[in-house]
Amino acid sequence: MTAAALREQFINGMSRAACTVNVVTTDGPAGRAGVTVSAMSSVSADTPKPTLLVCVNKTASAADAILENGVFCVNVLRDDQSYISDTFAGRFRDRHPDKFSCAEWADMASGAPRVVDPLVAFDCKVISAELVGTHHVLFGEVGDLFVADRGSPLLYARRAYGAAARIESIERTALEAKTQLSVACFHSFGPHVLPQLVARFTREPDPVHVNIIEGDQRRIREALISGEAEIALTYAGEIADDLAWSPLAELPPYVLLPEGHALTEKRAIAPEDLADEPMVLLDTPPSRDYFPQILRAAGVEPRIGWRSASLETVRGLVGQGLGYALLATRPAAPVSYDGSRLAIRPLACDAPPSSIVFATRRGARLSPAAEEFAMMARDAFTIDV
Repeated sequence: MTAAALREQFINGMSRAACTVNVVTTDGPAGRAGVTVSAMSSVSADTPKPTLLVCVNKTASAADAILENGVFCVNVLRDDQSYISDTFAGRFRDRHPDKFSCAEWADMASGAPRVVDPLVAFDCKVISAELVGTHHVLFGEVGDLFVADRGSPLLYARRAYGAAARIESIERTALEAKTQLSVACFHSFGPHVLPQLVARFTREPDPVHVNIIEGDQRRIREALISGEAEIALTYAGEIADDLAWSPLAELPPYVLLPEGHALTEKRAIAPEDLADEPMVLLDTPPSRDYFPQILRAAGVEPRIGWRSASLETVRGLVGQGLGYALLATRPAAPVSYDGSRLAIRPLACDAPPSSIVFATRRGARLSPAAEEFAMMARDAFTIDV
């Protein structure tokens, strides 16, 4: 086997070895820096102080800072913190030129920054460093720790994020399969449809406990692929090839306005009516692209004044008169969390509706509980959500 082929096989083989996702940070004379790493391991708990090692690519901007500062903190991320991992891996340079803006931080004893709420954080002093190929192998002496009361680790394997799942005995698994079901749901419309579905499902003669997972498209895909969730309710946009799906409902976009806004006098609002109005954007995929594209297709460039990944924060900003929003999910009450009155008007254009779908891992055989939940979901989505 050639050296190139061996290297490729090694990388391919290592991609199948699941590992925790860690953000290694530092601060000191060389400044604050951080990088996402997967190569982190305990060395010994029986040295004068516990020791661990991390491997940091020599081309990473954080590498020289860690060596010069002589300290680092290993932030072991929770399974709902993949956004922090992606940011420190450099995937959101435009949105976060300063990587540290993606989370809140606290200082460890060494001065190295710690994510406020990681799963675990190890505060380390560099006691040895060796350059092996493209990576610095850094040995750290642990002087302080933060350990969360609860949570599960964010894992990385086969070039995708995943979550840990407890493996029970065959007998216990067979029993729980009849009494439990894990469902993932897109976070914006989950609060408006999931509670009634779960309530109906658990009132059956043989009730099934439903484990609920909520998040964006990426989180839902991770849950399905890892097996953390058996089924999901989500938007059709950007459904991955390794997922199978079937349609549940189509939601046309509408305009959300503060009560009393001049545009509420119209029965329907055209995109050109919004040209000079500030937009409050639901800043989560697929909404962050879908809604601006609707306006651009009609020749209107949106004036995005505010962004939020929370549907209720968007509704609150609109309620305070800071702009309008384009949305698809319709909460039952025209009132935001802070009590502001809202108004809904149809959007007068030929924009395609948002499609809500029932998704599973491609080729997966659904349990009887999942089949029954899918049937109830199809019935429930005949109502206006």
